[in-house]
Amino acid sequence: MTVCAIETTTATPAAPATAPFTITADGSYAARLAGDGEALYAERWTLAGPEAYAVPLPLAQPEEADSEVLPLADGRVLIHRRVAERHAFALLYPTGAAAGPRTGELQLGGVEAEEGVRVRLLPPSPDGSCAFALAVSDTGSTVWQVAGSGSPGPRRAADIPGRCSGGVWLDRAGRMLALDREVDGVTKAVAVDLGGGGAGGAEVSPLLQITEGSDDRLLLADPDSGLLLIRSDAPGQPRLGWGVLGSSLPVRFPECLRGEGLAQAVPFAVQPGQALMPETCGVALRLPGHGLALWRPADRHVFRLGPPVGWLGGTGLWSREGRLHLPYATPEVPCGILGMTLPVTPPPPVRLDPPPQPARRPVPLQQAPLG
Repeated sequence: MTVCAIETTTATPAAPATAPFTITADGSYAARLAGDGEALYAERWTLAGPEAYAVPLPLAQPEEADSEVLPLADGRVLIHRRVAERHAFALLYPTGAAAGPRTGELQLGGVEAEEGVRVRLLPPSPDGSCAFALAVSDTGSTVWQVAGSGSPGPRRAADIPGRCSGGVWLDRAGRMLALDREVDGVTKAVAVDLGGGGAGGAEVSPLLQITEGSDDRLLLADPDSGLLLIRSDAPGQPRLGWGVLGSSLPVRFPECLRGEGLAQAVPFAVQPGQALMPETCGVALRLPGHGLALWRPADRHVFRLGPPVGWLGGTGLWSREGRLHLPYATPEVPCGILGMTLPVTPPPPVRLDPPPQPARRPVPLQQAPLG
């Protein structure tokens, strides 16, 4: 994408890291760190069924607050811990026992910790069986496959020059990954083909290039419709916009997304299943201050709604039927899901023009009133 279009109303930072509450791509499971104070443990939520329920996965030693968890489609939970001089990865899963449910743990190995290198988990892979982590330094970035690689430890999947952030999957196979790469002070989204070979031999290609000097970040993508949610300063200041993967049409920056708080909004869920109809996809936006907004590219209206009390991580999942599911936890409801649909967009205002005035005929001079 090389151009942009700014929508106006006429008469006619970077995507966040994996959220504290993370949902698999197919919506079957979720995971988070639960507990109070320093007594933290991994917790898995089962979402595929008539009613959501949570299963605690505690171990003998509490988890650190900076540990990350990520659910897999088979019900296991990947955990990333900083252990001494390593970033260690393991799979947690519930096991039945005579004394009650217990937690099993399968060690997956680790990556050596290096000074100045930050390691974090990437969002859940669309295939549900693999998991990836991103290691970032000031000069380069590495994508590690930390689960589902078939090897005894993490496998180096891609080496990318530049400092990368974000992380958005572009396909259903878990092969094409988009990252926001900073080079010479300019950030552009690039596509990384993780199927291009092992030992860091992945192919990296440009994805967003709105203007030469603009920061163009990809925040979210829907593989079914090709809808892309973008943040760029190409219009003169950072704005939310949308485009279509592989389309020659310009990126659009709707005027309705310029309202209070919307410039800093973060899209976190897109309605799937809308093949070839990106304009009809429902989009959920997390607003500053724990707010919620719903929007559709075809509309010029944003709905600001109140999220449920105890909303977890500002996350959620759209169903193909167009229903948004928001997870929440309160003392009364420790595992809850609130469903909502995108309201009907109000019709545009009706303009009432004044009735036409009868045409004035010229008055003959002899009939004109005296001045």
